[in-house]
Amino acid sequence: MIPDSLQQLLDGVDDQQTSHWQGRDLVLFNAPWGELIVSLQGAQVLHFRPPNDLGWLWVTPTPQPMPGAIRGGIPLCWPWFADERYADETPDRSGTFHGLARHADWRLEAADEHAEGIELHLSPTQPLHSQLTVRAVVQANAQRLAVELITENVGESPVKVSGALHSYLAVDDAHQCRLEGLTGARYLDKLRDFAESEQQGILAIRGAVDRIYHSNEAVMLHDGPRTLRIGKQSSDSTVVWHPDQQPPADTSIEAAKRFVCVEAANTRLDPVWLVPGAQHLLGTTLSRS
Repeated sequence: MIPDSLQQLLDGVDDQQTSHWQGRDLVLFNAPWGELIVSLQGAQVLHFRPPNDLGWLWVTPTPQPMPGAIRGGIPLCWPWFADERYADETPDRSGTFHGLARHADWRLEAADEHAEGIELHLSPTQPLHSQLTVRAVVQANAQRLAVELITENVGESPVKVSGALHSYLAVDDAHQCRLEGLTGARYLDKLRDFAESEQQGILAIRGAVDRIYHSNEAVMLHDGPRTLRIGKQSSDSTVVWHPDQQPPADTSIEAAKRFVCVEAANTRLDPVWLVPGAQHLLGTTLSRS
């Protein structure tokens, strides 16, 4: 579910093309294995649609201008999530919400396309941290979409990081969908000052939700007759967010009904300490179920 102007760009693509939209450079693919759009601002997957299916990701119809980040798709929150600024190198830890990666310029290092799908490798055009390097890998085929965020400590001291793959999943109506796979998981409720609770049964979205679940299990998103599986890698936090009647400024209440965020993350529940020379891979995989 993407804005009409973005869909019109994609409709004119035969196989692969670069383009420009809302001040951002894009790489677009329209192939037998599906449709894929990646913004080089933030290495952000904006759209994926496999054959004979609806789009799996949502993008706001009213994105904020550059240098603001695009709301939707799969933003990369790195090297911190929300305001957990463990790796923030500013003197007063006043770095931007959700980290540096989603605002940065990235380059496409490699694109390996074959009959079954494609694999993209991306990296920032400029260093984003004095000790950490980061790269992103996107894999897409007719059955699944996978995004990996790989961090390496190339410095001389340990660094504590958090992060998230902030997936905006397109739904017909957020109030009608259900999330399965979190039953029994403990969670922190950010709408109740991080009060801790336990999930009872399947999660139905009936109002605003902003929770960090302590879970490494896959989540099944039931959206009418369609079910999407959201898997994860190296993540013990699952963030579920829906703003309901109080959406952010770049999204209307009506538009916000069409997404639910289910995010593979490393948060205050499972931050990652990277010693010199160590790597960490945070991954999410969307697939049909």
